[in-house]
Amino acid sequence: MKKEIHPTVVDATVTCACGRVLHTKSTVAEMRVGICSECHPFFTGKQKFVDTAGRVERFKRRYNMS
Repeated sequence: MKKEIHPTVVDATVTCACGRVLHTKSTVAEMRVGICSECHPFFTGKQKFVDTAGRVERFKRRYNMS
């Protein structure tokens, strides 16, 4: 391996918008993220479904279809 071409790995602190703090290793010492596994809807089971009902009816009404 060539010397002096690899980045240095340091202890990193990852802070989520919800307030959770994670400690890991990275080339960047501090990171801020918007969502983590504690607050992500997929992992928490609190998924919000977008209401798409009415799209077909709106299309039919727009083009005068029955």
